[in-house]
Amino acid sequence: MDDLQIIELYFARDEHAIQETAHKYGKLCFRVAKNLLLNDESSEECVNDTYMAVWNKIPPVRPNNFTAFICKITRNLALKKLESSNAAKRSSGAIISLSEIETILPDNGIERGITDAELGKLISTFLRREKELDRNIFLRKYWFFDSISDIAERYLMNENNVKSVLFRTRKRLREFLQEEGVEV
Repeated sequence: MDDLQIIELYFARDEHAIQETAHKYGKLCFRVAKNLLLNDESSEECVNDTYMAVWNKIPPVRPNNFTAFICKITRNLALKKLESSNAAKRSSGAIISLSEIETILPDNGIERGITDAELGKLISTFLRREKELDRNIFLRKYWFFDSISDIAERYLMNENNVKSVLFRTRKRLREFLQEEGVEV
């Protein structure tokens, strides 16, 4: 079943929407959650919470990209679960990923003159300008929280090359944000 059909099931309040979502996106959602939580049970809980959240958001929301919509919900729920359970020790990979990227983003603690939505749009603009491979590696690391070794395997690269791509992409992002007037 394609995404538009699944979304229509949600609008019709048909419970089969959840089954179809689970069938099509269950493994992806589980992987997103597991990359953060490093625990099967917590990840499964997060995926189930995702289905409930999607059910509650559609309608009125009609997502343009259902895959991104459901992954974002899963990721946010996993991050909340990670934070609430104080699981930094269990998911050091996610914490390291966040600390790498936070060094190039504006500080929330000071008046920064830019909203999160504006910052998100700038980052999206930057990523659209990047080479596809660089963009995909960046997203795998900082959105999906894949490990360096998983990314290297996925793109048939060695780990040092992946680290280099990430370093150079972070540097270009920092420069782009500064050019756009964002104080980093």
